Amino acid sequence: MCGICGIFDQYGNPIDREVLDRMTNILGHRGPDGQGFFVHEGVGLGHRRLSIIDVEGGTQPISNEDENLQIVFNGEIYNFIELRNELINAGHKFKTRSDTEVIVHAYEQWGTDCLNRFNGIFAFAIYDTRRQEILLARDHLGVKPLYYINLGHRIIFASEIKSLIQDPHCPREVDLEALGELFTFRYVPSPKTLFKGIFKLPPGHLMVLTKSTIRTE
Repeated sequence: MCGICGIFDQYGNPIDREVLDRMTNILGHRGPDGQGFFVHEGVGLGHRRLSIIDVEGGTQPISNEDENLQIVFNGEIYNFIELRNELINAGHKFKTRSDTEVIVHAYEQWGTDCLNRFNGIFAFAIYDTRRQEILLARDHLGVKPLYYINLGHRIIFASEIKSLIQDPHCPREVDLEALGELFTFRYVPSPKTLFKGIFKLPPGHLMVLTKSTIRTE
């Protein structure tokens, strides 16, 4: 188990590093073995790591060869060795033996179609510095959590809601309709949560954040 979080400002405004630090640090129980950050124009990614695969070399965020793709990842890709060998044969060069880096190169090779190749449980964010967009994705069964909120031109996301509310602009109002669903069904159906404006990315879904659009499929 790891913890991921991020901020995407569609206007390209500077990231509040203090907020990103708080968002990341509160996920420390999910990843006690280390933390990492990536900050660029209008983008901030945070990661708390539980070391399992490639303990020495798998520190996140991880990039591709050209460092134009950056990823924070929570989960495990069970078939990453097979995919890694296929990507090496296609000419990709790896600097770690982690399943995280396999996701980066798979996205580089196949785009969002890479999601159909993964056998595993995952929630991740990939930032493409050339396209200036973020891909968020969640595994087919929704084992790994991913929450988000749209604060106008700024979208924040994280493995847990407690990370989102570290941002002082994130509302903390209970969604009474969702509360009724909790009492009725004993859970809150996706994409709702118990907080107004805060949503779950549904299982088997991806979201693409660009400077002008937000697309979910």
